Amino acid sequence: MRTMAIAFAIEMVQTCRPIQKEQHEYILTRQIIRSATSVGANIHEAQYGESRRDFRHKLRIALKECYETEYWLEIMSSTNYLSQEQHQQLLKTAQSLRYMLIKSIRTSSE
Repeated sequence: MRTMAIAFAIEMVQTCRPIQKEQHEYILTRQIIRSATSVGANIHEAQYGESRRDFRHKLRIALKECYETEYWLEIMSSTNYLSQEQHQQLLKTAQSLRYMLIKSIRTSSE
């Protein structure tokens, strides 16, 4: 999950750079980069949680950031900053991360 989150963050940065450079769009791209990179950062931080409760808390934050990233993907697609293909590919990765996070949170609660 951590490796996937890092790859997702890198892909998001690489997707947004040309949009920033060519279309001079910074508000949406900064928001989506922030939320997408936060997913992995919180997963990484969870691995070093002080307790099981802290671990779950960090994963829940990562999950919230994942949901937020999905929101920004929808906005960027609807405003034609992302092609339908880019949107679907990035959304699929975000959803996969979301499912993994939900499963990890549930498993750690047992």
